[in-house]
Amino acid sequence: MAEIERLRRMRMTGPAIASMLRLARSTVGAVLRRLGLGKLSSLDPKPAVIRYERARPGEMIHLDIKKLGRFTHPGHRATRDRRAGRSRHAGWDFLHVCVDDASRLAYTEILPSEGQDDTTAFLERALNWLGRQGIQVERGMTDNGSAYRSKCFAQALRDANVRHVRTRPYTPRMNGKAERFMQTSLREWAYGHLYHSSLERSQTIGPWTDAYNRERPHTGMAGLTPWQRVNNLLGNDS
Repeated sequence: MAEIERLRRMRMTGPAIASMLRLARSTVGAVLRRLGLGKLSSLDPKPAVIRYERARPGEMIHLDIKKLGRFTHPGHRATRDRRAGRSRHAGWDFLHVCVDDASRLAYTEILPSEGQDDTTAFLERALNWLGRQGIQVERGMTDNGSAYRSKCFAQALRDANVRHVRTRPYTPRMNGKAERFMQTSLREWAYGHLYHSSLERSQTIGPWTDAYNRERPHTGMAGLTPWQRVNNLLGNDS
């Protein structure tokens, strides 16, 4: 086993190791899987987790979109019953999210598409909402989806004097605040309750997001809620 591991760490393939040691390929494959070296990629160093947090609200916002299936009756994900039928041809809802990097304050909407018109309109409403909270946005981070690369989205950013920052391809961790918020929203909102239809689910995203902002403490912010955090950073009393 030690010799198999040594050769693997020299980046030799399983068949090559089997040939050199005169062992069956299946034997070498089983040993490599047991060692956690079944794939050559497992030898690559893990990328360092770069944690950062902007100093003030609005310095950076994160934007993202999640596609959610519509349904007319609860499916097996909610009921845990595989016999529950699918709502065929029901279409899709799109959860658009905007998260402030410094405070985790979030703004969300369910929209009928992830196209450039809906995405740009969401951006404008998110910026207006943040402005009403006293937050002036300086930068917006997105992935490289087609709507985020559109001319109308770029124009909306220019009109708001917001600099566009894009993540590098295949590096969703760069947009980590939005990714983490999306995971939380799916776990606690989308899949955390039994909804009788996707319309009922959509109607609850506003109240859920408001509770997230005002009631949900974050360990990464010393137990503060996003609303408390943004007020502390802006020097507000409320």
